[in-house]
Amino acid sequence: MATSAMDAHRLSKTLGLLVILYTAAVAKDDDGWLMKAPTEVRAMEGYPVVLPCSFTHPHHTHPSSMHVVWSLGHGRTATVLFRCTSMNNSQLCQSKANQDERYRLEGNHRNHDISLRINSVTLKDSGRYYCRVELLGHTHTSFENTLGTRLRVEAAPRILSLSAEGTEASGFKAVCHVQGSPLPDIQWIEPDGVREGDTSFPLSQEANGQYRASSQLVDIKPRRQYICAASNSLGKDQATLYLLPPSPESLTAKSSFPLLVLLLALALGIKLLLALGVGAWVIKRRFNIRASNVEH
Repeated sequence: MATSAMDAHRLSKTLGLLVILYTAAVAKDDDGWLMKAPTEVRAMEGYPVVLPCSFTHPHHTHPSSMHVVWSLGHGRTATVLFRCTSMNNSQLCQSKANQDERYRLEGNHRNHDISLRINSVTLKDSGRYYCRVELLGHTHTSFENTLGTRLRVEAAPRILSLSAEGTEASGFKAVCHVQGSPLPDIQWIEPDGVREGDTSFPLSQEANGQYRASSQLVDIKPRRQYICAASNSLGKDQATLYLLPPSPESLTAKSSFPLLVLLLALALGIKLLLALGVGAWVIKRRFNIRASNVEH
């Protein structure tokens, strides 16, 4: 009992901590610039994370003004996520009014620390980040960590949706969409146990981040329960689907349709017979009248 409580305490502390693979990458050039940042940082979904970045520059005097820039991606496809400016030896690096509040400068830029903090990270935040500093008033004004820091956001599995598709004529199938990182494994469970084989197979896997996948189970039957179970190294999640049988109203409507057609056909047949009978009687009567007139 004490061991399990201790393990739970350690787990809660681990979830609250940033996990950094600190294989530091150092970028430098011939002019004396040097920038250090880890090659990869791991974080848990929903928690804050800090992307470390520090620099030194070749100028003997301390720069009075500078820009700090963080971007996701590199080159023309890069998206600037954070930018701030420090003017006239200010201790404050001021960002724009429309700056996303999830991003903020964690380090002290005056001490050459321009580390970035991201609050409440999501799986979509996974990617490669680049830090850059721009010194105003110098010939060589800027330097960037060209190797970048890869942010890997991890999350326990989560079932996004579980539904049934199809008709009685074509058959029914269950479709399960899941999310998680590492990408979760998906299993289908019936009352008889785990269902395997070619009746269960992946539908898709997103290339961007590879944190979403879908699976379908074909040939499911009414009045049975099906469980979609997703798991990875961080946990598991599951959802249950119960396929209801067709409603009595629909069955009555379907069974009464042929009977209705039969009754309509019978009514039309009777009308047709009556019409033919009346026509034959009229013709016979006219023939008898003509024959009587001829005799007279």
